[in-house]
Amino acid sequence: MHQKTTRESTICDSQRHNWLCVDLPAVEYRKARDIQSHLLSAMTAKEIISDIILILEHPPVFTLGRRGGLKNLNVTETFLKKLKIPLVQVERGGDITFHGPGQLVVYPIINLERARLSITDYVRNLEEVMIRTVKDFGLPSQRNALNRGIWVDKRKLGSVGIAVRRGISFHGMALNVNLSLEPFHWINPCGLQDIKMTSIQQELSHPVSLQQVRYKVKHHFESIFGVELLETDIKELYSNFK
Repeated sequence: MHQKTTRESTICDSQRHNWLCVDLPAVEYRKARDIQSHLLSAMTAKEIISDIILILEHPPVFTLGRRGGLKNLNVTETFLKKLKIPLVQVERGGDITFHGPGQLVVYPIINLERARLSITDYVRNLEEVMIRTVKDFGLPSQRNALNRGIWVDKRKLGSVGIAVRRGISFHGMALNVNLSLEPFHWINPCGLQDIKMTSIQQELSHPVSLQQVRYKVKHHFESIFGVELLETDIKELYSNFK
């Protein structure tokens, strides 16, 4: 399960670490951001020593990264309010994007120095997790010099947007599985004009099990990062610190 085959994943068994994995259902975006902030503070204060990944979905939401601006929103804020879709400014890299049901979101909160990863290698690892995951469903994908994430030809399938504070990463990656792609038409995704977003369902012409995608993502995190994921829940995690 943990065999290494690429530069992104050259860690021997003796160097393996355990990461905690919290598998969550749909979580409202601001609540998920609060969870990340809480865990980030606890890790900075060394109240938690394990690295953590959160795996979840979001109800519909648009987020604006550090380079984001309303110039890449192609509908009015009033339109979004009528649909009760929030627009949230966040500290991750990148521009505007959409999250919604049917998109798998992963937020690793990890100490990059301890993991011996540069930011560039870390981002490539996140991309590699997505590349290998969709390959398991018979879908080839690749990186694109135009923008970070993974692509099928000129269609973007998965996105990466991270932030790093005191050497600890948060935010992460989003993989389009079965979600509605219509809201992406209301923005210039990632601040890029004339690009198309896609999903695994769109490319394969049939839906796939989100539960299976979750499993594959966890498997490839273990393989690529050379770790073992230990399942926990948020209440148990919170019980370890104030």
